[in-house]
Amino acid sequence: MAVPNKVLELVKQFRENESVYRSPDYKEAHIRQDFIDPFFAELGWDLRNEQNALEVYKEVIFEDAIKVGGSTKAPDYCFRVGGNRKFFVETKKLSVNLADIVSAAFQVRRYGWSAKLPVSILTDFEEFAVYDCRVMPNKQDKPTTARSLYLSYTDYADRWHEIYDLFSKKAVLAGSLEQFADGHKQRKRATTVDAAFLKEIETWRERLAIALSSSNPDLSSRELNFAVQMTINRLIFLRICEDRGIEPYEQLRSLTEKAEVYQQLCGLFRQADDRYNSGLFHFKPEKGRLEADEFTLTLTLADAPLQQIIQNFYYPDSPYEFSVIPIEILGQVYEQFLGKVIRLTPAQEAVIEDKPEVRKAGGVYYTPTYIVDYIVENTIGRSLAGKTPKQAEKIRVLDPACGSGSFLIGAYQFLLNWYVQQYSENPTKYRKQLYQGSGGDWRLTSAEKKRILLNHIHGVDIDLQAVETTKLSLLLKVLEGESQETLFKQLSLLQERALPNLEQNIKCGNSLIGSDYYDTVQINLPNKEELYRINVFDWDEGFPEIMQAGGFDVVIGNPPYIRIQALKEWAPIEVEIYKQKYTTASKGNYDIYVVFVERGIELLNQKGFLGFILPHKFFTAQYGQSLRALISEGKHIQNIVHFGEQQVFTGATTYTCLMFLNKSGNDEVVISKVDDLVSWRISQQATESKIISTTITDSEWSFSVKENSEILSRISRVHPKLGSVAHIFVGTQTSADDVYVLDECSLDGQYITGKSKSLGKVVRVEAECVKPFLRGKQIRKYEPPKTSSYLICPYNISTHEYILLSKIEMLDKFALAMNYLEANQEKLGLREKGKFQGQNWYAFGYPKSMTLFQKPKIIVPDYNNVASFTLDQEGHFYKTGYGVILKDNLTSYFYILGLLNSKLLFQYLLSIGTFLRGGYIRFWTQYIQQIPIKLIDFSSPDEKAKHDRIVQLVEQMLALHKQLAEAKTPPQKSMIQKQINASDRQIDQLVYELYELTAVEIEIVEGM
Repeated sequence: MAVPNKVLELVKQFRENESVYRSPDYKEAHIRQDFIDPFFAELGWDLRNEQNALEVYKEVIFEDAIKVGGSTKAPDYCFRVGGNRKFFVETKKLSVNLADIVSAAFQVRRYGWSAKLPVSILTDFEEFAVYDCRVMPNKQDKPTTARSLYLSYTDYADRWHEIYDLFSKKAVLAGSLEQFADGHKQRKRATTVDAAFLKEIETWRERLAIALSSSNPDLSSRELNFAVQMTINRLIFLRICEDRGIEPYEQLRSLTEKAEVYQQLCGLFRQADDRYNSGLFHFKPEKGRLEADEFTLTLTLADAPLQQIIQNFYYPDSPYEFSVIPIEILGQVYEQFLGKVIRLTPAQEAVIEDKPEVRKAGGVYYTPTYIVDYIVENTIGRSLAGKTPKQAEKIRVLDPACGSGSFLIGAYQFLLNWYVQQYSENPTKYRKQLYQGSGGDWRLTSAEKKRILLNHIHGVDIDLQAVETTKLSLLLKVLEGESQETLFKQLSLLQERALPNLEQNIKCGNSLIGSDYYDTVQINLPNKEELYRINVFDWDEGFPEIMQAGGFDVVIGNPPYIRIQALKEWAPIEVEIYKQKYTTASKGNYDIYVVFVERGIELLNQKGFLGFILPHKFFTAQYGQSLRALISEGKHIQNIVHFGEQQVFTGATTYTCLMFLNKSGNDEVVISKVDDLVSWRISQQATESKIISTTITDSEWSFSVKENSEILSRISRVHPKLGSVAHIFVGTQTSADDVYVLDECSLDGQYITGKSKSLGKVVRVEAECVKPFLRGKQIRKYEPPKTSSYLICPYNISTHEYILLSKIEMLDKFALAMNYLEANQEKLGLREKGKFQGQNWYAFGYPKSMTLFQKPKIIVPDYNNVASFTLDQEGHFYKTGYGVILKDNLTSYFYILGLLNSKLLFQYLLSIGTFLRGGYIRFWTQYIQQIPIKLIDFSSPDEKAKHDRIVQLVEQMLALHKQLAEAKTPPQKSMIQKQINASDRQIDQLVYELYELTAVEIEIVEGM
């Protein structure tokens, strides 16, 4: 990119008049106007808002400088795309040497890091410094710390491309900053603001829990959790209000200089009750409101823990700039924070531990903001389409498992943006809802923001702490963009307090279990802990007007993912209730998210929309059949965004999709397949196709979205499935492979010698007592199975049954093998939680398909990234893999093997299967049984000829792979590989012809 003439003119102008610009009379504001503004205009940014965008969508925000404690509390420029921050620019006077000044570097890094931006800029035009804002700022840092780029104005001409490729509007729209973050190695001390703040508040929780339990020995665990949570919430709320200029700066810190800090703090909380009217500060009984919190004000708390917490709130000890931390990030922090709970030991000591549902789920994984925004836009956006503000007043939005409130925050922001856009088109008509900011932009009044929140946003969560956190996040969102002047000036005219009461909007209870639970049990039967845990919620009582009107207009969220096996361990009563109450819980080992989908559909009104992020496993899993039936019968699917193997949740391997449903039904479904998550985040790039709703049933969903979808759909409709012509079986499960499987074995007459992993040494057993054993990686396309591992098999196996040999029989026939198993008896007896403690302690855990292994069979591994079927005629056993035995003797194994390894049928498998990271695909029974098999009409000479030729080529392929395994020199291997490739192509061509593909269709499949 050539440097623009305007930039060259700026460089020349600065060089020729440098002494003027360095004079004390030349202010920072002049630098911005004369140099910084035109510089960034040449990078394509609309600094003057010539597009007349609303405030929420302006590309560049010149932050209103909030003066707090003698310092500015906002960066000079915020560059945005679609209303989302991308980077900050902080400017300084020319009298400051940016290369060496510590405070300026710390300030811009503090802004960028707190806003969770990858980079930000510090400049006075003469100098241009780019900082990696992923590195946590520290007051001891040098000005060079985390500096990624430093340029003098004399460098602009030669290095303009570096600036343009990272910070131009075009580059940012194309994802330059995301690519910078992905491509640049994480520096030492690179800690995101959410991770750091989570660690911070977890420390506060521990300190407060220990101090409160010590000073208040009569507290129960529930009371202690409530007191700690509310204290932290109140402190965070007031501290954020300080940095936003709503509360006096350092008022919290001033309390630490006095005695009895907690009592002083309670006084501040009471004042906040007078100002804000929020449930966060609700200490006075008021008509029509829930019980006031008189409890926390009566507690005793030592000064030291509060002093430590509050002192670390402030510059320079604190790296946090609360004025720019997005509320969404606060929600993400709390999502993790709420995964732990305080428990009091019998000795009344406070300990912090994972909640059982979190422990079973392997952690807490919050929903990324870009996913929230997409779901909100495609649900609330659809519900608002074509409506006026008056008509929109009736729209009610629900998250039935709201957690820390991330979806409700996204929904509320979307509604705020929509209303201000609607109102600004006719500001005279909506003069009571709008006012003009200092820059002339239209903004919603505080009263209108409260009305929108109370009218539209609703949430339920079973966890009281989550409910309180959601309220906190929403209240902070109400105050976003406000200052003390704008907020209290407006409200004093209306004689209102600053915040809404959210008691009727955000409820605590179990979205899945209603008060009819009490009809099924004696009222005195459940103990107190069960009642707290189940926490029934009656929707008709909780939201009477909405339910009487037919339900919610929009249901959104990220329902919990918990397999029923895990739920049984800590919530067995709920499991039984779900089975009785919900169709989706009636079959198999379901996951609780399927129940939430069913409940979500029930809660919608007849024109309502649902949008969830959830695992796509139910598309094909047996337990998903009931949900597939419910959705398909109602034709509820509107569209699906299928992420395949792409990982949305950081730190978790969960294969997800976005599912959008509506209550009224659809004739057509749009399926979007995402192959690159980064590209989709930036531009929603995906491969799309449309499917007729009537083709979707309760059978496994195999959505194909590529050009070959119609081809694959046709061959699926026309031909029988592999499951109808063959028996497919899984491997055997010993539950202790390190005992039963010997590796690196050698045959020694009547004995086998091999390494035992369990004993850590070489052992010797009878050869007749072992079976050749394959692992998944040893099963490859057309390769003859080969192994040096053997499975000790203490069974008598015939063609129809298998019987565990008694200990006496084992000692009589296979004494060495039995002695070896006895050496492992303790370990084998402990399998499956002690299930094998009896006389059959040496039996396999799950001896499946034992009578089938010794028969000729096609085998395939558990997963691979290429077609991997081969023929086993030597009776190999395996654990992770699948066998295919044909049901009649008329069909050739060689013919079926050729079909299964063909490019056409592998493309079919790719269209229906489950993807893993790295492009691997599962070869599970539920997928391979669906593969369409062309059965030969042997009365047709053409079909018979093609069949015979495939059989011949497959026999040749098996022989060639055997030769390849035995070949020693590179020329030998190369020659054989060429023959293999040629034979493979011939088989593919014959398969295309048998399945009657046209030349164009063949080209499409070959191109995939």
